[in-house]
Amino acid sequence: MSPTAPDTAPSGRVPAARRHAGPLPGTRAGALRAALLRAAPALTAYLAVRLTSLLLLALWAHRQRHGVWPILATQWDAAWYLGIADHGYAHELGTRYDANNLAFFPLYPLLVKAVAVVTPGTRATTGLCLAVAASVVAAWGVFAVGAHLHDRRTGVLLTTLWAALPVGLVQWMGYTESLFTACAAWALYAVLTGRWLWAAGLAVAAGLTRPTGVAVAAAVTVAALLSLRRGAGGTSRRGRALAAALLAPLGWCGYVGWVGLRLHRWDGYFAVQRLWHNEWDGGVETLRRMRQLLMYDSTPELFLVLVTATLLGSAVLFALSLWDRQPLPLLVFSGVLLLIVLGSGGVYFPRARFLLPAFPLLLPPARHLLRASPRYRVLMLGAAVAAGAYFSAYMALVWPSAP
Repeated sequence: MSPTAPDTAPSGRVPAARRHAGPLPGTRAGALRAALLRAAPALTAYLAVRLTSLLLLALWAHRQRHGVWPILATQWDAAWYLGIADHGYAHELGTRYDANNLAFFPLYPLLVKAVAVVTPGTRATTGLCLAVAASVVAAWGVFAVGAHLHDRRTGVLLTTLWAALPVGLVQWMGYTESLFTACAAWALYAVLTGRWLWAAGLAVAAGLTRPTGVAVAAAVTVAALLSLRRGAGGTSRRGRALAAALLAPLGWCGYVGWVGLRLHRWDGYFAVQRLWHNEWDGGVETLRRMRQLLMYDSTPELFLVLVTATLLGSAVLFALSLWDRQPLPLLVFSGVLLLIVLGSGGVYFPRARFLLPAFPLLLPPARHLLRASPRYRVLMLGAAVAAGAYFSAYMALVWPSAP
């Protein structure tokens, strides 16, 4: 997908990203080069933040005589994805808890397996490299959305804040968050710029990457149906919007359906999730854990406090996003993602990571920082980067469970 915006948005107005971009180059390669140059400050800031976090992790790990590479490439969820790449999926449901790999969606392990065939090194190295590369593509997509909606400076700040999240280390681990965020960000950008088939294809990819891919599918489908209702564009454009509405959920639905066929039961995927203690209870378990941590636990784990603060802060940021009247696709994506994470009755401690792709929630603080004085902006960004680096290292080296 060419990351440059079209001459006009679906509403007919010239989008901000186009207004500031200058003349469109005459070739696709030229357009891609121009878009990359435009995003260069954001990508530079992203890499600087992530390298700072990695440096702190390396120094801390060295003091503990712990290797960095195993943390990033082979532990926790990364081990499950590598196992799928090596041996494939389970054929039976079984009865053991936290043991069935059908809970993990297939796109990332399939990419690891395919790319490892033509690259040197182990599959673990390939998986980590894919995650890092996907994180850069994701950062570019985050910038593209922010710059399109507002301006280039907003895009840079939005990307920097996303890089500095307290669990940002996961972006450079053998996990699926970077790949999922890349698909989600570019799918949302495609919707905002009226590229319906690109949006649908990326929604399908997101639905094959993580269970929360349903949030991307919902955003694309709702936006496409709303476009059809308004009758925007000609017959060809309406046909593409209808196709997008129908195609977007196929990735998520396809994998869930495949698991059902593999296990010979219609609720096969949800049965697997129950063995992982993951069921949607409307937020009862979330509220119970928050109440326990904030009101009764005299010595709460620091990481669980961080998770709780992330969940509460995300809810506040979603309210601010509504107040700012963000475009509907972004609100649907963030809202469905929040609904899934907050309403889950499953494991509590990884939920800050589950919200990592919800970058539209960072638009209100990015806009606030843009209006602030340079001194305040530098102070807040510095604090965010330092806190993100510390908590990322703490998550990997002190917290005893998976990130």
